[in-house]
Amino acid sequence: MAKCEYCGKGVTFGIKVSHSHRRTNRTWKPNIMRVKAIVDGTPKRVHVCSRCLRSGKVTRAV
Repeated sequence: MAKCEYCGKGVTFGIKVSHSHRRTNRTWKPNIMRVKAIVDGTPKRVHVCSRCLRSGKVTRAV
């Protein structure tokens, strides 16, 4: 679900470290949006991250 269809950016895992240095698992999720974009000349709903939208890799359908 949380994966960009253009760049493939997805969930990454790591460890949260508190002030007392207790370590727990955590996840970082990308900012994925479901937008209507032009794919092969036709408008289609795709899951895209905000960086691909901002950089112009995706052309939005109006």
